[in-house]
Parts: sequence; structure tokens; C-alpha cells
Amino acid sequence: MTQRTQSRSGGRSARRAARNAPLADHLRPIRPGMPGGTYQPLTALDMDNIHASALLALEQIGLADAPPSGVAYLTAAGAIQGEDGRIRFPRALVEDTLARANRTVTLMGRDPAHDLDLSGTRVHYGTAGAAVHLVDVNDNSYRECGVQDLHDAARIADMLDNIHFVQRPIVCRDITDNLELDVNSIYACCAGTTKHIGTSFCEPEFVKHGVELLHMIAGGEAAWRARPFVSNTNCFVVPPMKFATESCEVMEECIKAGMPVLLLSAGMAGATAPSTIAGAIVQSVAECLAGLVYVNAVRPGHPAVFGTWPFGLDLRTGAMTGGSGEQALLTAGCAQMHKYYDLPGGAAAGITDAKMPDMQAGWEQMCSNVMAGLSGLNMVYEAAGMHASLLGFCHESLILGDDLIGQAMRCVRGIEVTEDTMAVDQIRQVCMGGPGHYLGTEQTLGRMQQDHVYPAFGDRTSPKEWDELGKPDLIAKATRRKQEILAERAKARFDPDLDAAIRSRFAIHLPA
Repeated sequence: MTQRTQSRSGGRSARRAARNAPLADHLRPIRPGMPGGTYQPLTALDMDNIHASALLALEQIGLADAPPSGVAYLTAAGAIQGEDGRIRFPRALVEDTLARANRTVTLMGRDPAHDLDLSGTRVHYGTAGAAVHLVDVNDNSYRECGVQDLHDAARIADMLDNIHFVQRPIVCRDITDNLELDVNSIYACCAGTTKHIGTSFCEPEFVKHGVELLHMIAGGEAAWRARPFVSNTNCFVVPPMKFATESCEVMEECIKAGMPVLLLSAGMAGATAPSTIAGAIVQSVAECLAGLVYVNAVRPGHPAVFGTWPFGLDLRTGAMTGGSGEQALLTAGCAQMHKYYDLPGGAAAGITDAKMPDMQAGWEQMCSNVMAGLSGLNMVYEAAGMHASLLGFCHESLILGDDLIGQAMRCVRGIEVTEDTMAVDQIRQVCMGGPGHYLGTEQTLGRMQQDHVYPAFGDRTSPKEWDELGKPDLIAKATRRKQEILAERAKARFDPDLDAAIRSRFAIHLPA
């Protein structure tokens, strides 16, 4: 009897050790790039009508304020500049562009393990935004962001499995020179993570400086062009239906430098876009189609992400409603239009209007993140850390967002119905002469890690256990994890010789 008990105990220990060991990637319950697309708020006819309306808007209304270089590129491609200066896009030009656009975009990481395949309905979650404040959970306050905060955000994101890319989430308010701001934003992110990075440029002439830095990090221009691990987040339009002149010039320079482009149209429904969800989607689609023509006129087949980012508006107050159900529908509808065109696409989700990581933040972040994933959105931007309708960013919320996105990704994975998962044989064994329950069966233990996502910070203890553990606080746990991450040297930091060379060439504000 004693020997049998020891044997069972040893078996349990071995199984427990096996369950705690990292799973092979193909066995993990969730992973980057899982296909979504099961949620479809738009019917096929709805999408046909949105497409037709976008084409009509481009033909009859067009876009104003293209820079002279853009006018030259677009008219050479077949667009028409009217006497009013607006660029109009014949239907045939748009359709020809759609037919030859790049549909095999991979956004690369400095580490190839973090490459993002944007084909089909593959879903990836990451950061984004331009928050000007950092949320301090210790005293429930906001302060201006700095370059150290950006670097810390990248370092934290690098350690989170469910944050798949790092588009710059905050603005370094402690750097007043715009060129130094752009260069330091790239440096702070690249020194913090080897995942794919998104950034922007203030002026066209700054692009060459940023690209020079990227060449140094990559090991030369050829290495950079072979694996561009930073993309340009480009607000190429000022809704409604106007080009952002200087941003378009930035985009042209980025394309020439081999940098992938996020074509970002961010109209505000009820202010700079129609107040209806369908109308806001139509305008955003039209603007991004114009951007796609622009990109392909500069360089056919250049990698571009179709970035329809319409936002909601509280019409009572004029405040942005990033955490609303309407925002979730806007994003899901845009994701469907990306798939309608079979184009790699991105949109915003996971934003909260809450000022702190509280219950409001949780329900708002989960609502749009789940719907974005279920709709098959390739790039879910602003998925974690963003508060106060994009005005604030929180490191602790980024960490908690990793847990939240893990649950969202499990929803994306869906339900597998196979002979094995329907488990009739297991039901028979348990019910007919078996223990009458499934706890501890080989099938249950064998699949517990493959089928279930376990939160790192979410508390599933009983009230008694919770009390015995000292009533652990969620925010305090996230703060401790932040401190643990930041106490270690970033894995992405550069070789000392390279870092010295970068610092001798550029005014780097981040301490060595």
C-alpha cells in the first residue's frame, strides 16, 4: 500500500512538472496570428454597399491638400486633379490598385521569432497611441511622459507573451527638439524590445536621420531593407477627405527608405466623420483606398497596412468614446472590410475612457478587444495600456492587459469540435465503472494546458484563500511585476560598441 501511494505521488509530481514546463508553440492554447473572423456584423450586401459608397466618394468628392509631389504621383497613376484642387479617383484606378496591392505583408521583428504574418484573418495585439501623460497608480495621478517611460513600456511589452508588437504608445514630452524626439523614440523602443515597432516622424527631412539610426541597428542598409523591423505610422489624411500634406511627404520618404507604412485614417464619428457607424466606415475606407493608390503610385507593391481607425464620440459632451460598444462595432466592421479587399489591415481596440485600471477599464478594454479579435483584425492597435481616451498610458495596465488579451485570444481560437474533443469515450469510461467525475483523468490533465488559458494576475482563489493570502491587490501585483522587469537589463539593449557609436552620432536622451 505504501509503495503504491508513493508511486502515484511520483506520477502526480511528474505530471505537475510536465504541465508547468513551457509548451511547444504548436501546443500552446493561444499564440500570435491565430485566425479570427467568426464575428461578422456586416452582411455581404452591407460590404458591397460600403465599397460602392467609398468608390462614389472618391470619384465625386475626392481628397484635398495633396502636396505637389503627391499630385504628381497620383495624376501620373490616373487620378484627376479638378479646378478646385481636389484629387479624384476614377473607379478603374482604385480597382486596378486593389488588384495589384501587396497582400503578403509580414511585419518583421528584430528577432525573427516575433515576425507578424498579416495574411487572412490572423490576429495580433499590440500597443499604439500618442499619450502625453503617464498614469501613476500609486497616487491616482497623471504626469507628463518622458523618454524613460517609453523605454520602460517597450521593455515591459517585450516580456509579455500576448503583446505582439510595440507601436509607440506615448510621446516623450521631455524632448523639445522634434528631430531629437523622432530619433529618441526609435532608440527607446528598439533598445527595449525586439518585437516589431511602429513610429512616426514630425517632418519629412527627419526620416533620413531615423533611417540612418535603423541602418546602424540593423547592421547596414542591405540588412535593414531585407528585414525592416520598424514601420511608419502615418496619419496621411486629416478627415474629412483631406490629405495631411506634410505627413504625405513623410510617407513618400519612408516608402523610398523601404519602411512599411500604416495608412492611418482616424476620423471622429460626429465631428470629422459621419455620426453613423456605417458612414464613418465608408469615409475611413474611402480615405484608406486613396492612401493605397498613393503608396502604389510611389512604389507598386510596397507593404502597407490598411489602417481604418474611426473613433466614437459622445455627442452629449464632445468627448471621445474609445471604450464604447459603438467603438467595438466600428473596429469590427472595419476588420470585415479589410477581409473584403483581402488586404492586411489594422484598427483600434482596447482603449478605455477610464482614468485608472479599474472595473470600467476592464469592461471597456475587453469588449472591443474581443470583438476585434473575433472579427479577424490583423493588427489590433492600442490594445493595452491606454486610458482617458488615449490621453494617458499606464505601465501596470499594460501588464494587466496581457492577461486580458490572453482571454480575448482564447475567444478568438474558438471551439474545436472533433471526435477527441467531443469525448464520448471519456464520458463512457467515467460514467460506467469509473470515478464519476473527470478530475485527474489522463484526458483532463493531458489537455489542461492546451485548452485553457490561465491568468497570471487574475485572482481565482476562494474568499477564504484570498483572505489567508493577505487579500492581494491586482494593481499591487502588477506594480511588483513591473519592478521585476525593469530591475533586469533589457534583452534588446545594443552591443556596447554599437551603442557608443549611436550616441556619438545622435543626441540620445536615455541614460546609457
